[in-house]
Amino acid sequence: MIVTEGFLVNSKEERTPIYNSQLVLMNKLATNTQKIVTSEDYINSLRDRQLKVFLFGELVEDIVEHPMIRPSINAVAETYDLAQRNPELASEVSPFTNERVNRFLHIAQSKEEVVKQSQMQRKLGQLTGTCFQRCVGMDALNSLYSTTYEMDQKHQTNYHERFKEFMTEMQRQNVVIGGAMTDVKGDRSLAPHQQADPDLFVHISKRTEEGVYITGAKAHQTGCLNSHWLLVMPTMRLTENDKDFAIVGAIPVDAKGITYIYGRQSCDTRSMEGGSIDVGNAQFGGQEAMVIFDNVFIPNELIFMDGEYEFASMLVGRFTCFHRRSYVCKSGVGDVLIGAAATVAEYNGVEKASHIKDKLVEMTHLNETIYGTAIASSHQAKPTESGAYLPDDMLANVCKHHVTKYPFALAQLAQDLAGGLVATLPSEQDFKNEEVGKLLDKYLKGKADISTENRMRILRLIENMTMGRNAVGYLTESIHGAGSPQAQRIQMGRYMNIEAKKTLAKKLAGIEGENNS
Repeated sequence: MIVTEGFLVNSKEERTPIYNSQLVLMNKLATNTQKIVTSEDYINSLRDRQLKVFLFGELVEDIVEHPMIRPSINAVAETYDLAQRNPELASEVSPFTNERVNRFLHIAQSKEEVVKQSQMQRKLGQLTGTCFQRCVGMDALNSLYSTTYEMDQKHQTNYHERFKEFMTEMQRQNVVIGGAMTDVKGDRSLAPHQQADPDLFVHISKRTEEGVYITGAKAHQTGCLNSHWLLVMPTMRLTENDKDFAIVGAIPVDAKGITYIYGRQSCDTRSMEGGSIDVGNAQFGGQEAMVIFDNVFIPNELIFMDGEYEFASMLVGRFTCFHRRSYVCKSGVGDVLIGAAATVAEYNGVEKASHIKDKLVEMTHLNETIYGTAIASSHQAKPTESGAYLPDDMLANVCKHHVTKYPFALAQLAQDLAGGLVATLPSEQDFKNEEVGKLLDKYLKGKADISTENRMRILRLIENMTMGRNAVGYLTESIHGAGSPQAQRIQMGRYMNIEAKKTLAKKLAGIEGENNS
């Protein structure tokens, strides 16, 4: 494929018009220029893109400098900084480029590399205290690698080679890949092809010799504006009647026909008020948006599934296995919350009380249980036919099921240790007021050697993580991300092998003469 003068030119010299942003991106990939290395490089790579983003009913002209969006960009930027500071943890030698690449762009080739994914994710949770938005892309890449291999084995297609070429260029440029899986779904009792409005699931709306056009919407898309490319995938098991919905492809984030509607978060406008205290975590935040596709073009070279409906369940299953394990990141965020709870107890002068210590022990127990199941899932990873490794599915689901519960228990204990001020603390502006600021500084003092401002800051951090902006990622998203709790229970039921366990019990009990096969 050659990209020239705003057209895709195939071997037959037929031309399909494309938009300028895709032309620029493809030519960057072809010439291997402007590789992103540092966090500054990454932030600059997000500038001057023609994105159609709505926030509070208005178009956003510059997402990089928008005070509500910038903290989420900073969180992604930290993934680049970590790879520079700790390459053993956050990067790996790629089999495609034979160079070190960011681990978020690497296909795990061993169980040790799957373990490193989990360790990196916990570390980034510790560093940001929020969602750093790259796990979906990493899990999508790893899942698609093995799925395309097995599709090719059955159908003699060439999706796997296409995907490896795409991966090689992504790694050379060191870009951010976002995954787009969750459709808006419409009537949950109906299959995609049965919906009154087919656009409620992303589907092929037009087909040409050069590629396909897709229409529909994806909801709850983490970090989509902060990515360079989106991998669009089906969201559920499909049937033959759903072939037009069995589409996987890579699309530049600033593709023509995409509209983004930024998701509202609790306390999000505090970042627009000025100051650094009331927001709780002024540097880092998460990001979710709705992505609407209106006849968005995907060239054949960037299509990795097209109608192979029977492989949709494999792709979704492998993605959810990876992604449920990826909720190990919540243990890193939990480390921050435990630290904040211990700090506020110290500032309040009660850190030596036995019940305070016991509550911190309970928080630690819950948090390490999340980490333990995730790291065990990673350690028990097994190779797929492609040679890439997949975490243990049962333990991945156990990890995610813990995450639907334990962060809430951690949040409750953190608020318990913080006291009522976590919900009634006056504003930063009041503290700066000439008349009442001194009164607040006097009457909201804890320990004599701890400043009132520092006490206020740690209270705001706990508020931020348990009921403010970053509670979106730590609590609500912990329930619904990668499938709501019942989805994990269904998977655990499939894997629990109850008949084998009954056989073990009967053998030890001396029960004979029954069919224990």
